[in-house]
Amino acid sequence: MNNPNSEGSIAPTDSSANTTLVRGLGLPQSIALNIANMVGIGPFITIPGFLAAMHGPQALVAWVIAAILVICDGLVWSELGAALPGSGGTYHFLREIFGKHKVRWLRMLPFLYVWQFLVSGTMEIASGYIGAAPYVEYIWPGLPLLLKEWHIPGGMNTLAAGCCLIVTWLLSRRIEIVGWFGIVLCAGTLVAVFTVIISGLTHFDASLLTLPPDAFKINKEWVSGLGAAMLIAIYDYLGYYNICNLGDEVRNPGRTIPRAVITSVIVVAVLYLFMNISIIAVVPWQEAMESKQIAGLFMETLYGRRVAVIFIGVILWTVIASMFSITLGYSRIPFAAAANGDFLPIFARVHPTQKYPAISLWTLGALTAVFCYLELSTVIETAVTVRILVQFVAQIVGLHMLRTTRPDIVLPFRMWFYPIPSLIALVGWLFVLGTRLELLWAVAAVLLSGVVVYYLFVAKPQPDAA
Repeated sequence: MNNPNSEGSIAPTDSSANTTLVRGLGLPQSIALNIANMVGIGPFITIPGFLAAMHGPQALVAWVIAAILVICDGLVWSELGAALPGSGGTYHFLREIFGKHKVRWLRMLPFLYVWQFLVSGTMEIASGYIGAAPYVEYIWPGLPLLLKEWHIPGGMNTLAAGCCLIVTWLLSRRIEIVGWFGIVLCAGTLVAVFTVIISGLTHFDASLLTLPPDAFKINKEWVSGLGAAMLIAIYDYLGYYNICNLGDEVRNPGRTIPRAVITSVIVVAVLYLFMNISIIAVVPWQEAMESKQIAGLFMETLYGRRVAVIFIGVILWTVIASMFSITLGYSRIPFAAAANGDFLPIFARVHPTQKYPAISLWTLGALTAVFCYLELSTVIETAVTVRILVQFVAQIVGLHMLRTTRPDIVLPFRMWFYPIPSLIALVGWLFVLGTRLELLWAVAAVLLSGVVVYYLFVAKPQPDAA
């Protein structure tokens, strides 16, 4: 195993392919990449649906509960990321913990994670591009008609797919350069968030924060609405673990990864809460629920359309920042699996001069571009639901197995008040899954197809199974 605190390059895991990566990410870059991933355009496209899920501002309860869930789950990521730093995040964790288990279906988990990731991960990325399209249209109202006149098939969806490929091209360079790109882009993200918070608080109208009748009457519909609102909130928080996907490229990961994860979760949780309150204290929540351009409506209400257009430009900056960060982290997952012999070998190839996983990165970009043609609600719900069992729940189980069966693994960071946070996270994930039963067909389809592919093309004898 590589020394997790060593500097310099990571040795190739496959002598037949160039898989060398460089430890170029320190704590500032790690936090910046996480925050840029977490914020992005998420809140600016989901607030209407979030409010609609519970039919009022009482949905903020879901933000708080989701924040608790994410903080608890962040401690799981922190302990695993510090103990097992490596490219691929969850894939790497599951491989180290379950890869040689005597039970075959447990050995299958690392593969199933990568398989479902090709759907959930790329849909998550695509949601950012799809959600940004209405804001581009806000700045340029005649753009859809112009694209139609130019006979561009797909219109705004094609524009979103094209932007995806441009961001992929920007990532096609050395990690040191990419890390500083992340800091610059994160700065734009924070400008957008603080602009909303400050503008909202200085024009705060408490009379708009009225609750509908029976806002907290707990029944089946209320619980279902809470689950739907939590799913949206979780989608907005996604990315707190992004640095774990880049573990092989982090300096001193035993300290850097936990600090980056916990810091980014706390910062973004506070920012999100203030931002949501700021918006619905300016725009009535009944009106906000119907808007597709809530940030534009918010700024136009306060300062007029000209200022709103300028602000939307900053919002689009946050889209680039988020998509830049998440695509960077996710591109390392198929790469890591292939480098370890658990995926198609071609995905392990690294660019000979720029030292980035070229095949993995561009495949991810291409799949994301394809999903840019789906509906926003479809990609958001699928992106969260499909990964719950094979990623979040499997990791929690894996952490407990690591602590009890792998005394050989050093734990540079230990979860606070173990095992309480991990159990809270487990209950939270199962609750969200249980309130979205209509999406279980998607979960089953992805996992069953993965099982078939695994047994046909990947499964091999395990003489050293323990």
